[in-house]
Amino acid sequence: MHPIYSVRSSVSKRLGKPTLKISATPTFFKPVLMIGLLGLSTFGVYAQAEILPNKDAGNPTANLQLISLNDDEIAAKNDTNNLADIADMLEAADDADDSIDSVPDESALTDDTDDIDTSIPSDVAQVSLNAISPETLKTFVAVVDLVRREYVDTVNDEELFSNAMSGMLTKLDSHAEFLDAEAYENLRAFTEGDVGDVGIKVTYQPVAGYWVVTDVDDDSPADKKDIAVGDYLHQIGDLKLDANKESNDIKQLLTGIAGTQVDIVTSRAGRRKHTTTLQRNNSHPQVVEAKLINGIAVIKLPAFQNNSREKLLESLIDLEAPVSGILLDMRDNPGGVLTSAVSVASLFMTDTDVVQVKARQSDTRTLSTQGAALFESLPVVVLQNRYSASAAEVLASSLQAQQRATIAGEISYGKGSVQSVIPLNDEQAVKLTVANYMTASGKKIDGIGVKPDVTLSGNEGTWEQQALEILQAQKLGSGIRFVRKPTENNKAP
Repeated sequence: MHPIYSVRSSVSKRLGKPTLKISATPTFFKPVLMIGLLGLSTFGVYAQAEILPNKDAGNPTANLQLISLNDDEIAAKNDTNNLADIADMLEAADDADDSIDSVPDESALTDDTDDIDTSIPSDVAQVSLNAISPETLKTFVAVVDLVRREYVDTVNDEELFSNAMSGMLTKLDSHAEFLDAEAYENLRAFTEGDVGDVGIKVTYQPVAGYWVVTDVDDDSPADKKDIAVGDYLHQIGDLKLDANKESNDIKQLLTGIAGTQVDIVTSRAGRRKHTTTLQRNNSHPQVVEAKLINGIAVIKLPAFQNNSREKLLESLIDLEAPVSGILLDMRDNPGGVLTSAVSVASLFMTDTDVVQVKARQSDTRTLSTQGAALFESLPVVVLQNRYSASAAEVLASSLQAQQRATIAGEISYGKGSVQSVIPLNDEQAVKLTVANYMTASGKKIDGIGVKPDVTLSGNEGTWEQQALEILQAQKLGSGIRFVRKPTENNKAP
């Protein structure tokens, strides 16, 4: 394992570039982490930041020392903001409700309607408000039996009950889901770097007056649900599509955290519209990209996974040059692991509250940065758009509240709820909304979003240059350079 440290600008080349070993232990089998993605990784990486001095200035690094990023971990033991405590306060979400077991399972599977006793026993005619009404159970059994007997095609009982569970959850809110084996695996993969889509491309055709599917990836979620080239796309989730939407809008609405689902409304020309639920299982890895423009590091952070902070540091090392400012591009970032956002915030701020988490049966908890902030002296501009959501909004709002960064772009998405993945078995799980979060100052994010300090206009392709112009006036006269600290094996003789 190779530490990281910084060197003065007089150093002409980097000392070695071995691959860092990352110990990642996502805990997917208990609802510990937030926003539906569980697990913190432990990174054995050391780092030191050193300001490159101006010729006329003294050495400002006297108070800097080698630190361990392990000290920054959010789930530090004996800390008042320990996420294990948050897990404890959310355990109520795991408790099973045995009240439905009073109806024999066989009654829902019999072929003979005469065998179904839908009468209500007198001793259960009165039920508590927390129990399932016998009338509701009777209706459910009757509907299942009706579908099995009368639906035009033969239906599979397993599929019926899977659909029933999925419908129950999605009716709660748009983020709650029943995860089958494929969706569960993709959601687990996301914490290590995957974002997914449904496998279609669409364009607006003025002659038809509709958005039309122009390409369907083979074996993609859309392909498996018989979405075909030429289909009209009328609606994605709650958003009805028209000529005023842009291609990027459609792309981003169909894209999200791998394993999550989205409802689309389509039709064949001249036929009835129908709704299809698609899982974003057409996954592809996300890469933290960095480039240097006039001494400013432009970092594209596409999502928050367990190792986002590690990748961010790696991207700065790979620049092999001093950095005098950071432009953090979080456009189209759908969020991810909440504690990863807090971990990234710890690079910029010291001992700072980042986000408040409020669950149903516990007091509000506050997550804060920990450890030394390696980027504390660097000016920062955050670039966001209307698809920057969830954990991305947590980071942006905390940097904004502390006047640590200038937020540029447009109002973000406004997703302020916390999901936890609760496994049912090795192949199935439930993603359930278990808490809400607000900014560190208690301001609501859900349905509101983060308002930028500087609103950018015009083609979004010009936003990066506009943000660079803002940062150009703030950047340091000298910079910080990050390299790996040489080990005994690779030190120069």
